[in-house]
Amino acid sequence: MTRTLIMIFMILMTSSTLFAYKEVVVDLSEQRAYAIEDGYIVFEGRISSGKFGRETPNGEFSIIQKKRYHKSNLWPKPNGGAKMNYMMRLTNSGIAMHLGYVPDRPASHGCIRLKNGFAQKMYRWASVGTPVYVEGDIRDYVRERDRYRDRYDTDDYGMIDYHD
Repeated sequence: MTRTLIMIFMILMTSSTLFAYKEVVVDLSEQRAYAIEDGYIVFEGRISSGKFGRETPNGEFSIIQKKRYHKSNLWPKPNGGAKMNYMMRLTNSGIAMHLGYVPDRPASHGCIRLKNGFAQKMYRWASVGTPVYVEGDIRDYVRERDRYRDRYDTDDYGMIDYHD
């Protein structure tokens, strides 16, 4: 009897971690994604969202499909074929998070590209049904980045003009 109670107690103690609340927050202004579990950031990474004219949509989504090996049926035009491994689909119209090239700027056709290593970790961590919140504005990201690019070069050194 005591052994059975101990086993039940052990199962109850470990099961609370099995059912943690998970969500992903994608900040387009920072070009970062955050894996959040029970209100705490468990890991984060850089992303590359949609470029001007092909912006990643803001909103509340959930992962509706996961596919380890995926090829686009849209990109490149006209017949697709681009590899989008570790794909986590957010919409039926083609928006997904997936492994891809992540430069220091928004550069995709609307998807959320994740860096190598980060994409695999997110794919293992997130499940179908995990909520994904996309917020921010890529124009904020570009303005913030350009704010620190004002330099006054001289022959021997450069100064960075910091704006408040």
